[in-house]
Amino acid sequence: MHLYLDFNASYLAAFFIGLFSSLHCIGMCGSIIGTLTYSLSQELRNNKRILFSIVLSYNLGRIASYAIAGAVVGFLSLPFTEGQAHRILQLASGAIMASAGLYIGGWFPRFAYIEKIGSRFWKLIEPFGRRLIPVKTRTQAILFGMVWGWLPCGLIYTALALAATTGNVMHSSMTMLAFGLGTLPAVVGVGIMTSLLARLSKARRFKQIVGVLFIIFALLAVFPWLNPMRVEHI
Repeated sequence: MHLYLDFNASYLAAFFIGLFSSLHCIGMCGSIIGTLTYSLSQELRNNKRILFSIVLSYNLGRIASYAIAGAVVGFLSLPFTEGQAHRILQLASGAIMASAGLYIGGWFPRFAYIEKIGSRFWKLIEPFGRRLIPVKTRTQAILFGMVWGWLPCGLIYTALALAATTGNVMHSSMTMLAFGLGTLPAVVGVGIMTSLLARLSKARRFKQIVGVLFIIFALLAVFPWLNPMRVEHI
């Protein structure tokens, strides 16, 4: 029997990172949901059941893009799954996560510059998303979400850094899937969770608590043997 010490295989941690990331992303994601909603016909907007299904379809597409990104990162990190190389990857992941925590807590605003990493790729695919507007069907909503899921976001990159250290393409993809599911309550519950998160996002003390939690996640990524959520394999 041995301990499986890879912290990043703990999808629960990735889920909570996604949930807390909503404090930062609610403005950005909320505006996209607004664009999606107002591109619909008045008839569709008045039908709450159809409107919800389209918003949900958008989010399924968005989360699918996260899972795909996770699989890509997992594949690219395969050469760094053992020995010193993997340790360096863990340290780099921990540094990014800690920086995100400092950013959320209001102590490191320059972390936002990390979003420039994906700006060039975003400029290439963003026009495809615009061509899907006005959205008329659930299929269009899924495709729209799959495009907009690549919108440059420092906290998505933080989750990808977490996923990169799993040493496994499937685990990496599932980590990003868990992250995406964590963002669902805020984005799907527009008008309910959004108002709550908007208030919390302005509460300095709450943001600092979330920032500290991110730093704790970073420490567990760097020192996985301290992770209380580790599981045993025979």
